[in-house]
Amino acid sequence: MKIISLCVFLGFFCSSVAQEKLSWLRENATDSLYREDQFYVGFSFNFLSDLPENVEQSGFSGGLIFGFIRDMPINKRRNLSFGLGLGFNLNTYGQNLLIREGEDGNDLFTPIDSDRAYDTNRFTTNLIEIPFEFRWRSSDFDKLSFWRVYLGVRFGYVLSSKSVFNGPDESFSYRSINAINEFRSNAKLTFGYGAVNFFVDLSLNSVFDGEIDSSNEEVGIRPIKAGLTFFFL
Repeated sequence: MKIISLCVFLGFFCSSVAQEKLSWLRENATDSLYREDQFYVGFSFNFLSDLPENVEQSGFSGGLIFGFIRDMPINKRRNLSFGLGLGFNLNTYGQNLLIREGEDGNDLFTPIDSDRAYDTNRFTTNLIEIPFEFRWRSSDFDKLSFWRVYLGVRFGYVLSSKSVFNGPDESFSYRSINAINEFRSNAKLTFGYGAVNFFVDLSLNSVFDGEIDSSNEEVGIRPIKAGLTFFFL
C-alpha cells in the first residue's frame, strides 16, 4: 500500500509539473507541432481469472507501470493519433497455488490444502513492454484539460519471475519459473479527464504453460487489471 500511495503522489506531482510545462509550450510553439508525447506512471489491482479447480486468489495482488509513449497525430486537429512506446510492468499475485522446482528441474504446481497454515504465497513477474495505442482526445492546442480514450495492445517480455512461500514449517523462494510464458500480450483501455485516468487491462494469453501435478489440469491463469494512470510531458 505504501508503494501505491507513493505512486499516487508522484502521479499528481508530475501532472502538476506537466501542466506548467504544457502552458509554456503552448505559448512558444505552433499548432502544427502539437502532440501528446507522454511519460506515464500508474498502479493496478490485479484479479486472476481462468484459475484451475481448487485454486483461488488470496491476499493482495497489485502492479506498478511506468514508461514513455511517442504520440503520432493522424488528423489536422491532431486529436487522433497512434501511440508507440516502451515501458515496464511489475506485478505481484497472491493465491493458493504452490509453485516450486521439482527434483527433475521441472516446475511443480500444487494447490495448497485449506487446512494448511501459511503466511505468504505469491508469484511475481517483471516485464518490459511495447504499448501500441489508437488515441482519441477532446484536446486542441489551447486546452490544458481534456477527455481521452486510448485503446491498444501491449506486447511484453518477462525479464524475471519468482515464487515465494512462507509458512510455519517451510519457507522458500523459486526464481525464474520455467513454465511461465515469457512473451505476453494484453488488450488495454484507458479513459479519463485531465490528470485522473482509469484503465482496464486484459491478458490475451495465459501466464503459465504447465499442469497441476495431481490432476494434469492446465494451470493457465489470465490476469485482469484495473487501476489509475497519470500522464505527464
